[in-house]
Amino acid sequence: MANGRNASSSSSLVRYGTVVSVLVVLLALWYRSPVQNSFDQRLDTVLTSLLRAESKVDIDSFRRPKVAIGFGGCVDIIVDGVKLLNEIGLKPSKTPFHHDCIESREQLSQSFAYFFPPGAASERFLSNDTLFNELVEASRGLHGNRWALGGNAAVMANRLASEGCDVLLGGRFSPEVTEVLSDHVAVAGKPVEDPDIHLILEYPTGAKWGEYVSRRANRYIVHSDDHNPLMDSLEDFEEQLQSFRPDLLVIGGLQMMDNFPFEKDVREARLERLNALMLSVDETTGIHFEMASFVDEGLMRALLSRVVPHASSLGMNEQELPNLLSLLKGGSVTVLSDPNPRVATVLDQMRELYRLLSTERRGQAGGRRLTRLHVHTLAFQAIIVTTGSPWKNTMSATAKASLTANRHVCGSPDINPSKAKLIMDDSFSISRQEGSQRMPLLETKPVACWEEADYEVCVAPVLVCTDVYQTAGGGDNVSAAGLVLQI
Repeated sequence: MANGRNASSSSSLVRYGTVVSVLVVLLALWYRSPVQNSFDQRLDTVLTSLLRAESKVDIDSFRRPKVAIGFGGCVDIIVDGVKLLNEIGLKPSKTPFHHDCIESREQLSQSFAYFFPPGAASERFLSNDTLFNELVEASRGLHGNRWALGGNAAVMANRLASEGCDVLLGGRFSPEVTEVLSDHVAVAGKPVEDPDIHLILEYPTGAKWGEYVSRRANRYIVHSDDHNPLMDSLEDFEEQLQSFRPDLLVIGGLQMMDNFPFEKDVREARLERLNALMLSVDETTGIHFEMASFVDEGLMRALLSRVVPHASSLGMNEQELPNLLSLLKGGSVTVLSDPNPRVATVLDQMRELYRLLSTERRGQAGGRRLTRLHVHTLAFQAIIVTTGSPWKNTMSATAKASLTANRHVCGSPDINPSKAKLIMDDSFSISRQEGSQRMPLLETKPVACWEEADYEVCVAPVLVCTDVYQTAGGGDNVSAAGLVLQI
């Protein structure tokens, strides 16, 4: 009888426990539902408002804007970075360290361990051919690998073409690469048999490599490129540029020169030739320079004297902005900066950069005035445009840049709010100075624009993709999309 009572008691407890569990779940759903519904509704409203802002401007299909862009391109092999390193048996280094150039397995481990935890984008030249070939072969056999068009100029060219532009692209490509370029992209550069390969080691937020955990999704890029650093399409590009008569000239891909083993005086000669090309462009034609991950201080200083002064527009991310600013102020290269900066911090840095470059160009022969500055971050887009300059539609361009960030990273032209989140604050200070104005994030008008000094500022939140397809090329796509509405 005692055993019967115990069994009956146990059965009752199980039934009781099940009922309680169901009630707990129902109560949780009851209390969670309004909050979740409110959150979903907010994302829907922000998305609808951004789409409306983007659609205020249409590209003239009868007169496609003409954009000339150099230099180079490649084939990207995109893989799960942690899986690739595990595949070749590379253990996480206990001593994270930044290396300008990667020469060994140990340096690769140290470098990846340095950039992986904060989720900071990085690109490095790998001088060890044996190691690079090992990585390429392992990548080819890795499940889930993808091949894609790579390189700043080529990626921006395809985006500009897809957004309604006719493009002249300076670069040397294999027939396989040329086939994936848009029909509206004309190549200026002799073909090559074998394309340069860049390895894109992607990782999502929360990825683990040994004891390291990534705080945000990003990528680590390695290459052993021997065409793009030489800008060996420059002469062909220069020859076709005058007859093409572009509305905009874009310069990108110069990070390929970073720590490349040039023969004596070759790098300086190539930059001088680029400098001459920029000086030859009519003053009515805008020139945009797309920044990238630079660590070679000598190269950066050469760009500050030969390239940056001749650009009327600059594009960069939250790592590249403080790096450039540090050098302009007499400091050194900043290898790693806050990967998730506050809006006020970025805006103050943009103001200072704008002021310094405007001052630098006064009295410099052939120098152009900086009239546009676009900084793209994970959480938001920010664009400064000089009042009265030729750049137009700043509000719509900022919205388009924001939407393009989600479209590219999620790998879909249609934005799904269920695969997105807002990480920008509900309101933000426009400066770190005490008493600065705060701007609210308005769901029905998410792009905040205001005037100060001699320029207009626009800031838009990004619907951050939570189902990451690809981060590589994000900045190039975003910058190109922002430019296309401002030409």
